[in-house]
Amino acid sequence: MYEHTLTDGTVWLTRPTAADIDRIVECCQDPDVQRWTTIPVPYRRRHTEEFLDRVVAPGWADNAPVWAIRTAEDGRVEGMVGLHTRGPGTCEIGFWLTPAHRGRGLMSRTINLVCDFGFAADGLGLDRITWRAIVGNKPSAAAVRRNGFHYEGLARSGGLQRGERVDEWVAARLPGDPAEPVDGWPAEAGADGR
Repeated sequence: MYEHTLTDGTVWLTRPTAADIDRIVECCQDPDVQRWTTIPVPYRRRHTEEFLDRVVAPGWADNAPVWAIRTAEDGRVEGMVGLHTRGPGTCEIGFWLTPAHRGRGLMSRTINLVCDFGFAADGLGLDRITWRAIVGNKPSAAAVRRNGFHYEGLARSGGLQRGERVDEWVAARLPGDPAEPVDGWPAEAGADGR
């Protein structure tokens, strides 16, 4: 796959490069990024170098793109989003965002751009985009719920975070699902506004 920059004029999604290493390392020191993702802790420069070599480069080659989230075309990294292959016609979306940009709608815009590209015939032509998050990650649940993802259940011990099994919430969006808030999410996932 050739690289695709996605933008709506407010957010720009571009492939992260070696020029972004120091900024990614800085972002990954955030306690919430460490709490809700599977990144190594402590997080070091070599981890970003490995991420670029072992995840980003092969991902773009195999239709599993990873983008840096930026607020200007040539802006610094403010987060990361990726589509990871989970079988024929299916990818899983994963993302994180810096504290300064949370709660401002940037992730919703990002998810919308990624899903549009993922489902488009001239994009990835996916049949399904899944989402999984460690139970308790209400901000992540809220972001996908606002963007048309339907709650599918609880995967008990469904994830592995730094060697320990964790329960995960599971949701998905199909090509015909509108990018609008979805009912049917449990209160513990923040569906009651908490």
